[in-house]
Amino acid sequence: MNYNRQHLADQVKTAKWKKKLHEIIYEADTPMGKWFDLTLFFVIILSVILVMLESVKEIDTEYHDLLLILEWIITIFFTIEYIARIVTIRKPQRYIFSFYGIIDLLSTIPLYLSYLIAGSQVFLALRAFRLLRIFRILKLVKFIGEASQLKAALKASRTKIAVFIYVVLILSVIMGTVMYLIEDDAAGFTSIPRSIYWTIVTLTTVGYGDIAPQTTVGQFIATVIMILGYGIIAVPTGIVTVEFNKQSGKGKSVVNQAVDLNTQACPSCATEGHKDGAKFCYSCGSDL
Repeated sequence: MNYNRQHLADQVKTAKWKKKLHEIIYEADTPMGKWFDLTLFFVIILSVILVMLESVKEIDTEYHDLLLILEWIITIFFTIEYIARIVTIRKPQRYIFSFYGIIDLLSTIPLYLSYLIAGSQVFLALRAFRLLRIFRILKLVKFIGEASQLKAALKASRTKIAVFIYVVLILSVIMGTVMYLIEDDAAGFTSIPRSIYWTIVTLTTVGYGDIAPQTTVGQFIATVIMILGYGIIAVPTGIVTVEFNKQSGKGKSVVNQAVDLNTQACPSCATEGHKDGAKFCYSCGSDL
């Protein structure tokens, strides 16, 4: 009987500290949660700076040991954070296989893997993706609302853009083949793929200058492609703009946008985006 009571008391204590830790790690509405996220944000910035400094040979040669020590401190911090995120939710797989979960894992393990697999430390650059958490920390309502509309606009216009890109690719193949037949190897048009490469570079108005037509006909065609390039660049922009205006017209009001942007996360599945005052998770139905 005493064992059961003790076991029940231990379970209650465990549930309490898990809930408290969950609020700190997953939510930015509480003072501790804000401090944790801000600390995490600055550690992420520091880790990105360290990765950049390590890529400079002069700095890495002189301060290699110091950079390595700092890198290990940050890696251990990220490891503890990753484990804490897993143990504080009832469905860990929802976090592990989420976008942030995968990014957190890939940005944590490279230093460990570097002792087993050569070159794996290059994945440390993925830590820059963790900077996306700034949107949740600062609750930039205006920017998040606009980003949601842009995402919807891109999704609505994806078919039109896909058709447009298909037409551009066909045009590039045709014009590239024509240029290959007109120009010779001395001008750089040594193959059809290389000629298609030149067409795409010219059509997008990049113009590296590594290949240039020498014949009068080739220069005339290049001029036509350049002019087409200016028109082609404007097409996808116009498509997305039209869809963005449509989304703005049928979008939510400012008030409705605000209620969907609190940072409360479900302790069971880690789903965010609940409305203020919500009692249950809209994804799994668990108590919030």
